[in-house]
Amino acid sequence: MRRRIARAVGRFAPAALVAALLVATAAAFAYTERLKLSPSPIKGTRVDKLFSPICECDSDTARIAFRLRKRDRVTVAIVNRDGNVVRTVVGDRRQRAGLVVAYWDGRDNLGRVVPDDSYRPRVKLALNRRTIVLPNPIRVDTSPPRVELGSVKPRVFSPDGDGRADRVVVSYRVDEPAQVSLYVDGVRRVVKRGSRQDGTVDWNGKAAGAPVDVGAHEVTLVARDLAGNLGERTAPKGVVLRYIALGRKRIVVASGHRFALLVSADAMRVEWHLAGRSGSVAPGTIHIRAPVRPGRYTLTLREHGHAVRAAVIVRAGA
Repeated sequence: MRRRIARAVGRFAPAALVAALLVATAAAFAYTERLKLSPSPIKGTRVDKLFSPICECDSDTARIAFRLRKRDRVTVAIVNRDGNVVRTVVGDRRQRAGLVVAYWDGRDNLGRVVPDDSYRPRVKLALNRRTIVLPNPIRVDTSPPRVELGSVKPRVFSPDGDGRADRVVVSYRVDEPAQVSLYVDGVRRVVKRGSRQDGTVDWNGKAAGAPVDVGAHEVTLVARDLAGNLGERTAPKGVVLRYIALGRKRIVVASGHRFALLVSADAMRVEWHLAGRSGSVAPGTIHIRAPVRPGRYTLTLREHGHAVRAAVIVRAGA
């Protein structure tokens, strides 16, 4: 009798196992479909896409925000590509329905900066018995950009508004999208809009709206990438701000004789004034007749409101 029962159980055991598996599969399928039809327990997800934990800037942390439909106990963790937790930023915290905000500083649970890569926030809801990996990757980037300073034209300029060499144009190229800034004598003067990897940045010879001093200056470039990393400055290149310059500032000439003077300017014409006389000449080597009466005079040359002066010593001559 026992053998008959054992044989009967043996015959029906595989069928019972298959039936049990079918029932379990159906239950799992029904549960999955119910989850698909039911609204997600979180909504309104907002996650920063890119940041640098070492930039010492406003973007050195990533903000993770979402809204809970119902109160719950919330755990928020950061997972890597393999799904392993690298940092728990919120640990089993009781949370009312509404906004939940967490911040990640780009470090693991041991305080080490994580490798540059993409990570995802994972939200565990204890009361809802749900674990959700948010479809919002966070990219960690700690590599600073490298900017190359190209041409600087013109090297001598005069921001006088006449349309001739009014500004310096500096070309550049960056190895990644970044915002480029122009520094003059170590001080930032121009911030280029946008994040193009190549282009130009202009300087009009002013600082805080006022013209800088006439003379030599050094320009350099610095780039900050989209994650906030600041690159190194380029090697400086020299430029000269000049409105009008004279070949010499002291002229000795016999009375009534003509003298020559080299005048450098970007303007088409410059004005000169000497002992009550005046005129207009093109820049270059100019020739002016000295006063007849011996003495010390001042020669003034003007170009678009900018003036330079030279001493003219007139001596009695044959």
